[in-house]
Amino acid sequence: MRTACCPGTYDPVTNGHLDIVARAAKCFDRVIVAVLINPAKQPLFGVEERIGMLRDATASLPDAAGRVEVASFEGLLVDYARRRQVTAIVKGLRAVSDFDYELQMAQMNYRLAGVETMFMTTSPTWSYLSSSLVKDVARHGGDVTGLVPDLVVARLRERTQLPPA
Repeated sequence: MRTACCPGTYDPVTNGHLDIVARAAKCFDRVIVAVLINPAKQPLFGVEERIGMLRDATASLPDAAGRVEVASFEGLLVDYARRRQVTAIVKGLRAVSDFDYELQMAQMNYRLAGVETMFMTTSPTWSYLSSSLVKDVARHGGDVTGLVPDLVVARLRERTQLPPA
């Protein structure tokens, strides 16, 4: 069985993330969307919230029924990949700057555990999109509808509301 792992912080999940997961589901028998628990980061949403939003968002992806799993991990990705018998790590690339960083990570992961990394270029529709940008727009009252799943739009509105003046 060919198993892909799509790791990330997913704070929050965007339509760009979902595009990569859906495309990976067409290439692999199983896809694990692995939410990183990183104590050094202070995410807007807790790990359980991110997992819940991802489960809801991936449930209706085409070609994903019963083949996409959402889980969390901490520590080295390669250790998690070995435990879960991952065939390849799948990473989305938006720009050359992503490639520079991700290439180093891919080479280190291969060196540490022989785990392959496959890069998917992001659809041009989502090439500018990042979780950080979505959060920034939401924090300033901008409309992120169409950039993230509808359930995430609602959660962002709740979480980023400015206090009354």
